[in-house]
Amino acid sequence: MHVLLVEDDPDIAGPLARGLARYGHEVRWVVTGQDALLAGDDPEMVLLDLGLPDMDGLDVCRRLRARSEVSLIMISARGSETDKVVGLELGADDYVVKPFTVRELIARMRAVQRRRLAPPPAAPAVPPTPPGVVIGLPRRSRDRYGRLSIDRLAHRTYLDDREIPLSPKEYALLVYLADRLDTLATREDIMAAVWDSNWFGPTKTLDTHVYGLRHKLGDAVCIEAVRGVGFRLAVKPGAPARQPAS
Repeated sequence: MHVLLVEDDPDIAGPLARGLARYGHEVRWVVTGQDALLAGDDPEMVLLDLGLPDMDGLDVCRRLRARSEVSLIMISARGSETDKVVGLELGADDYVVKPFTVRELIARMRAVQRRRLAPPPAAPAVPPTPPGVVIGLPRRSRDRYGRLSIDRLAHRTYLDDREIPLSPKEYALLVYLADRLDTLATREDIMAAVWDSNWFGPTKTLDTHVYGLRHKLGDAVCIEAVRGVGFRLAVKPGAPARQPAS
């Protein structure tokens, strides 16, 4: 791949660029956020440090995402859960905390590209309409979970009939857990279903997305964690289900 490496520390960038080159990647190295925004040649992958000398890497990510869907992995010494959540919410495909090995980074790059290049699932076959039968438009309905409701046709989520914006992965994770209400789902099964059946590496991104859902949905539902095993979605007791929206 053509990789744009945005890193101001030469002690990190030099060995990293050489390591990527050994795996066959063509690397262009820039040291500032402005250089990253002005870089041409349409890179296939951006490796973006957050601690840049002229601007925060999060701002670089936001501006890149506004104009491009290029694969982007953040590489940073900032390892807090909040930093990871913000980075992923701004559009990063993955978040790697320093220090890391070239082999780990290569594996994450490959996983990101697999997910991006995977063909969309085939649409289900629609049986032909019998002669003389008129098909009307179905009335849109939502699946209700106490105060929470999910409109699966529109891929939208509502809390007390107010739409809650979720990222695509947060929505997919919520639907997966909602389909298994009060049932423990293992981390491996969730990663295979929501991310990629060929997922390789740690599952920390799952914890980050669970944190995001908890923050956005508040006390309407409970996403229970079973340490070392997985997660279970439960509707909070005493949360009455509302009538379907018209």
